[in-house]
Amino acid sequence: MSSNGVGRGSDDDVAAFGGDSHNVTVFGHSAGSGAASILAASPLAKGLFQRVIAMSGSSFAPLQTSSEGASGLSIPSLKLAEENGGTFLSRLGVKSIAEARSLSADAVQAGTGGGLAFRPVADGYILPTDPYTLYRQGRFNDTPVLLGDTSDETLVFGGPKSVTPAEFETQVRRQFGEQAEAVSGAYPHATDADAVSSARYVRNDTQFDWNMWTWAREQSQQGKGKVYNYYYNNHAPQAQGSGHGSDVPFHFQTLATRGSPRKEDLALSDMISSYDVNFAKTGDPNGPGLPQWPAFTDQNQQVMVFDATPSARVYPLLERVKVLDPYFERLRKAQ
Repeated sequence: MSSNGVGRGSDDDVAAFGGDSHNVTVFGHSAGSGAASILAASPLAKGLFQRVIAMSGSSFAPLQTSSEGASGLSIPSLKLAEENGGTFLSRLGVKSIAEARSLSADAVQAGTGGGLAFRPVADGYILPTDPYTLYRQGRFNDTPVLLGDTSDETLVFGGPKSVTPAEFETQVRRQFGEQAEAVSGAYPHATDADAVSSARYVRNDTQFDWNMWTWAREQSQQGKGKVYNYYYNNHAPQAQGSGHGSDVPFHFQTLATRGSPRKEDLALSDMISSYDVNFAKTGDPNGPGLPQWPAFTDQNQQVMVFDATPSARVYPLLERVKVLDPYFERLRKAQ
C-alpha cells in the first residue's frame, strides 16, 4: 500500500483478478454507509476512490455537541468526544489510555455497553468540520454517487407500541421547538395508530431520510459527479414499509440464503445489482434492459423507486424532508 491511493502498491495483484486499482468504488451499508459519507467528505481521502455507493447511512446534520438526542451516525465535536472518552475511562476503572491498554479486549468491549459507542469525530484533521459545511465550502471528494435508503428504516429497531395524538404533538414540540407546528402538520396523527406510525416516521426522516436526501442535494449542487438516488419500498403486504437492511440481499444477490425467494424478488435483485455493477464500472447505473434512471438534481428530484413496479419518480418523501430543513438549519446556526 502506498500513501496516494487504495492498493496503489499492488496494481499487478488487482489486475490479476480483473480489477482496476484506479477505478475504486467505496460501497457501504448502515454504519458502512456512514463511513463512506465521511470518506467522501474527508480531505485525507482525496484520490483514494472514484465512485461511492451508500445505503442507509450518512450524517449531514450539525455536529453533535451534547450527549442528548444523539443518533447512531451523528458526528460529535472534538470537545464532546474528549468528554465521552474521559467518561469511558472512568467506566473502565482506569485513569489513562495507557492503563486502558493493559485491560483485556473483553473488558474494554464490555465497557462500551454495545452499539455505536465510538464513531468518527470532527477532530480538525480527518474531518475538519461537519460534512455539510465541507460540501458548502467545496472541500469534499467530488465523485459520482449512488445512494438511497428504505421506506421504513427504523421499523426493525422497535419503538413505542402506543402513542396518542396528544403524546405525538408533545414529542414534536419537545424535539422541534419553533418548527413543531410545521413538522406536526406533515405527519398524520389523528388516531393512535397514525400517531404510532408517525412517531416512527419522524425518527426515520431525522436519522436517515433527511441526511441521505441532503447528501444527494449537496453533491448535485456543489459537485460535478452525478447523483443517482433510490428509494426501496419492496415489502410483504403485512408490513408498513421496508425496514433497515431489507434491501441488502437484493444488492448482493443473496436472497437464496434466506429461503426460497419469489420470482419477482429475484428479478428485482438482478435489476438492482446490475445498476450497482454498471455504476461501479462507469459512474452511470444505466444499461441495456434496465428502466432509465435519471440523475438526481435539485431542480429534478427524481429517484429510482424499487417496488413492485420499479421506475423513476419524484422522491416520495420530498415534502416531509423539506419540512425538516429549517429545523436542521436552526440547529446549525445555534452552534
